[in-house]
Amino acid sequence: MPSSSPAATSATGGVLLPDLRRTCAEALEAAEAFAGKARRSVAAMVDKGGRADAALLEREQFAAHGFAWLTTYVSALRQLAGWAGRLAEDGQFGELESLILQAGFGEYLQQMRGGILLSQGEIVRPGDMGIPDEAVRDFAVPAVETLARAGNGNAVRMRIAELAEHGDFGRLGLGDETLDMIRDQFRRFAEEKVLPDAHGWHVRDELIPMTVVDEMSRLGVFGLTIPEENGGLGMGKVAMCVVTEELSRGYIGVGSLGTRSEIAAELIRLGGTEDQKAEWLPKIASGEILPTAVFTEPNTGSDLASLRTRAVRDGDVYRISGNKTWITHAARADVMTLLVRTNPDEPGYKGLSMFIAPKPRGTDADPFPAAGMSGGEIRVLGYRGMKEYEIGFDGFAVPAANVLGGVEGQGFKQLMTTFESARIQTAARSVGVAQRALELALSYATQRQQFGKPIYAFPRVAGKIAWMVVETMMARQLSYFAAREKDGDRRCDIEAGMAKLLAARVAWSNADNAVQVHGGNGYAEEYEISRVLCDARILNIFEGAAEIQAHVIARGLLERRN
Repeated sequence: MPSSSPAATSATGGVLLPDLRRTCAEALEAAEAFAGKARRSVAAMVDKGGRADAALLEREQFAAHGFAWLTTYVSALRQLAGWAGRLAEDGQFGELESLILQAGFGEYLQQMRGGILLSQGEIVRPGDMGIPDEAVRDFAVPAVETLARAGNGNAVRMRIAELAEHGDFGRLGLGDETLDMIRDQFRRFAEEKVLPDAHGWHVRDELIPMTVVDEMSRLGVFGLTIPEENGGLGMGKVAMCVVTEELSRGYIGVGSLGTRSEIAAELIRLGGTEDQKAEWLPKIASGEILPTAVFTEPNTGSDLASLRTRAVRDGDVYRISGNKTWITHAARADVMTLLVRTNPDEPGYKGLSMFIAPKPRGTDADPFPAAGMSGGEIRVLGYRGMKEYEIGFDGFAVPAANVLGGVEGQGFKQLMTTFESARIQTAARSVGVAQRALELALSYATQRQQFGKPIYAFPRVAGKIAWMVVETMMARQLSYFAAREKDGDRRCDIEAGMAKLLAARVAWSNADNAVQVHGGNGYAEEYEISRVLCDARILNIFEGAAEIQAHVIARGLLERRN
């Protein structure tokens, strides 16, 4: 047994619970019943006239968001159990995978009955959701008690740490040789072309080199999910998750390059005219043009109904006037998907329209070399490889033929069709960042010597890394599930939101704990983990802040018919 192993003197096996999968199945059944009782309790708090009232839902945010997190935990456990079942069928459910299953169930069940961490300083407990004491007692069936007591104990974590010491983090259970090959291909690309330079790009705050972007084009990243008849590879969202995770493991900026194309292509594929599809989809798929999403405005954030940027018809063009902010990769982009108000007399979402707005590619010195368009960079802590911008429009011209779908007033509906895919991809980006934080923590802990031994030999260090192994797998499997639902043409807005909600928190937790493992060196800019921490922090904010995401999940669950 390696001398650095934290389990060398404390565990020689025997930490696995007997009949583990059956015990987890029984506990999952109890957890689902408990979530059902939470739903009824929260529904009673916000009900008005037989449906969830918006004002009451806002007033009871803490309870409602706790319910969203509780249900996300149950979904994560369900997918972890499904992962274990698939591996078992293939004869690949080994000791490490069994311990991941056991620890995941043990920890989440304990939190469900004791308190779920919404964020630092915010813990929601069953009573906060109006769940009666009787329901909490009913939840304590023998399987739940067993897993909550011993599922994620110190001996379990030490054994996971021992098994993971040399980089084994558990089988992914993709169950598809093509997906395994894709994963291997993009892992090699990230190892060879991204990881050696990513930290330098971050420290120098520079754009990802076009040589890297061009190679991604050749690998098909930008056309991954675009139909073959439109020049793409016609693959599904699970493949998108696999590719995005591996690229984001290398650098979140590289993983996020595909997000711009995914959003633009989804908008055009689902909402565009046949001419628009024929014109734009092949160019996006090939990487000939780089798109950017231009939705957010100063002081509006997630409140898209309050958008004020105007588009006024002027013959064969629309003239755009107003301000946009938090535009990723805007200077280098060739085309914008631009959400603006075409009808000022129509309040809220109904007056919004989406445009396919071409623009010239800019430079650092002149980011927006177009008439009626100006702007500048927003300097940020992380997520730097594409840069963030604010843009001012003053009569900027867009051809009238470029109203998405050829009809005004459909912009918000069109945007809504992309939310599922965007959040699934953000979940995959989060998993990639979480994975890199885990790897950096493990590498440092096994090499750093203190008091005559690697710091990985200390249980508080090894335990942090062991839990990273477990929770990263849970977030990954929940993301894969949302992607499979999308590939099956099933509505998955809630499932995608849950995947994004959990994975973003895991990315931040892993990065924060990895910095702690590095100690003072983790705070030094020369160490890669300092960048990963900065990159991880944005994931809880963009594509729907965690609070907004929890609210959307709660409302959707309460409105969903049983």
